[in-house]
Amino acid sequence: MKEANFESYHIRKWYTQIEDSLANETGKLADGEPSKKIVIAAAIENPYAGTYSSSLEKIVGDSKLLGEEFARRIHQFAETVEIQGYGKACLVGTSGEYEHGNAFLTTMFANPVRDAIGGGKSWIPSTGKRGGPGISIDVPLSHKDALYVRSHYDTVTVSFNDAPAPDEVIVIFSFATRGRLHARLGGLRVSEIEGKNGLT
Repeated sequence: MKEANFESYHIRKWYTQIEDSLANETGKLADGEPSKKIVIAAAIENPYAGTYSSSLEKIVGDSKLLGEEFARRIHQFAETVEIQGYGKACLVGTSGEYEHGNAFLTTMFANPVRDAIGGGKSWIPSTGKRGGPGISIDVPLSHKDALYVRSHYDTVTVSFNDAPAPDEVIVIFSFATRGRLHARLGGLRVSEIEGKNGLT
């Protein structure tokens, strides 16, 4: 095991990616504010790489504290922009199991992030896969307070040139300040969410 540098975890690197979309694919300028997507990720040593364990406590145990660090990092953005959408994902190095990545993405991990962006009533879409350095993943996004806001069904694609190493997991949280540019497929509107249950 490598030396821990964040609670019980060894974090090799933090990543931040910001994408601003000013126009859609045809060149039509944004209908309102540009779309900003923010990705925060960490390359973390997988304590179960190369082994099978019926317990994943070495990952789950401090996941709330890891979530608090993700929350601290997104809060720096949430002070200046409104976060409307979110999603999470994991990339597991080839010596690990997909389940190892999912162990990082528990509710304990996610709840501090919800708090940092003003709460999130809706479940957080999630995905993951195994692979090597440079592999890409499409992180799903949806509205943070209601599932059926079709305009906010979106993705952000990320990759990391030097990760994950075989014994690492990249933990990823993505955020969006609005829905898709020029979304026009109907469904629940953001203006209609207030006062509704997040699972409407």
